[in-house]
Amino acid sequence: MAAAEIGAGGAAIFTQSPRRAENCYTAPMSMQRTAIARGTAGGEIVELLRRQGIASVMVASERDLAAIGAAGAGKPTLALIETAYMTALEFGDCARACADAETPSLALVPRSRVPGVDATLPLTDFITSPPDPDELVVRARRALGAADGGGEDRVIITAGDLEIDASSYEVRLNGERISLRFKEYELLKMLAENPGRVFSRDALLNRIWGYEYFGGTRTVDVHIRRLRSKIQDSEYNFIETVWNVGYRFREAR
Repeated sequence: MAAAEIGAGGAAIFTQSPRRAENCYTAPMSMQRTAIARGTAGGEIVELLRRQGIASVMVASERDLAAIGAAGAGKPTLALIETAYMTALEFGDCARACADAETPSLALVPRSRVPGVDATLPLTDFITSPPDPDELVVRARRALGAADGGGEDRVIITAGDLEIDASSYEVRLNGERISLRFKEYELLKMLAENPGRVFSRDALLNRIWGYEYFGGTRTVDVHIRRLRSKIQDSEYNFIETVWNVGYRFREAR
């Protein structure tokens, strides 16, 4: 691990570069939330994003940008800047190198260092570390979308007064923004994209949480209940229960 020294103003200055994520053991998806919460090496973060179809590379210096092309295999690739072991100068140099290379960047910043982040740095986005996996995925996708021009490929799913913006991950009902957790959003989007189609609880669990998730189908029921409480009332009924099977999004009538 890198050693820290206390600089002016009591700020921690880290003097070593982070360990490379090469040859890291990749934990099962069910273990990755715990691993990330404990602040493990970047391999788990890269693997988590890979499972979501997002190519990424941990970047600690300008030299690491050379790995971007190899990792992307023709896909847009995100540069993940782990700032915990960087000095402010190294962080700035890395952010500017990503911008010069026209590579979207997502900085992982310890909460204690957020007040000291230079707002003028050309970062695509940043997230506090250790990151919440759901928020990490959303921010990574938005960072890649911003690099591609964002709104040019805006995708809107509508069902009456319900509007799902698949580009910005926003949901609005009758013009009012609805605050959803990531899994709630993913469930709603999958159902709304397939109106009338019945999804079993097992199918939803595997598609949204992954085959390696050890929780039972009760997890699906809990999230559907929370989702309904936010978008349904006596006037709106979007998600229907198919007893002993699962759920479907109500077709427009």
